[in-house]
Amino acid sequence: MESIAALIFSLLVLGSVVFLLRGKGLREKYAFLWLLVAVGCLVLTAIPGMLRGVTSLIGVQVPSNLLFAVGIIFLTGVALHLSWEVSVLEEEARTLSEEAAINRVRLEELERKIEFLAATVGDSGRAAPTATSTTPRGQSQRRTD
Repeated sequence: MESIAALIFSLLVLGSVVFLLRGKGLREKYAFLWLLVAVGCLVLTAIPGMLRGVTSLIGVQVPSNLLFAVGIIFLTGVALHLSWEVSVLEEEARTLSEEAAINRVRLEELERKIEFLAATVGDSGRAAPTATSTTPRGQSQRRTD
C-alpha cells in the first residue's frame, strides 16, 4: 500500500513540474533539477530494493535516514541558491533605483533650463517659439505663449 502511495506522489511531482514548465510558471533553469528529483523518486518507488542497496553500500543503518539526509542536503542547496538569486536581484533593484533617481535629477535640470530659455527669449522682445498641441479629438492646433 505504501509503495502505491509513493508511486502516486512521485507521479504527482513529475506532473506538477511538467505542468509548471509548460505554463511558464517554472523556468527551465529550475525545471531540470525538479525533473531529476521526480525521476529519482519514481526510480526509488519502482525499484524498492535499490534504496536498501544504496543504504548498505554507503553504510547507513536505516534507508529512511539516507532519504532524510539527502533531502536535507538538497533543500539546503536550494535555499542557498535562492538566497544568492535574491542577493543578485536586490543589487539589480538598487542599481536601477539609483539610475532612475539620477535620470529624474537630469530631467528636472533640463526642465529648469528650458524654462529659463523660454523666459529669456520671451523677455528679450523676440517672439516666443510656438508649440503645437493636440486637442482631445486629435486635431492639431497652434498656440502661442
